[in-house]
Amino acid sequence: MTTHSAANHGTHTQAETPGRGAHIAGLIVSGLVVLFLLFDSVIHLMNTSQVQEAMADLGFDPGLNRVFGIVLLVCLVLYVVPPTAILGAVLLTGYLGGAVATNLLTEQPIASTTLFPIYTGIFVWGGLWLRDNGVRDIMPLRRA
Repeated sequence: MTTHSAANHGTHTQAETPGRGAHIAGLIVSGLVVLFLLFDSVIHLMNTSQVQEAMADLGFDPGLNRVFGIVLLVCLVLYVVPPTAILGAVLLTGYLGGAVATNLLTEQPIASTTLFPIYTGIFVWGGLWLRDNGVRDIMPLRRA
């Protein structure tokens, strides 16, 4: 167990090393998120007819489809490499936030479409939290 103390604030937080089960769960959650987003990135890079139609319905220029795929792929690479995983998660959060904003602007259904990127972001950060002590250090769970 790692213990940190903030003497000048009088607070005490503990970030425990994840157990083997938590670490494996984090790898599974992160792996599933990566597979889902990798699929999304690849179909954008392939510029499939479904992507072209969906992006046009959202008001995007068809020339941007591959750009979205590249941006998402770069974010994913950063997320899966342990030294840059936090940066990748932050960038994925921004990417997913853009998806939420787009869905709100185009008046998509709330629970099924608009909030889906938020659900995805929860799994991005949840998986990383389960497997990474650095994330536990900056976002500890506190008991009241």
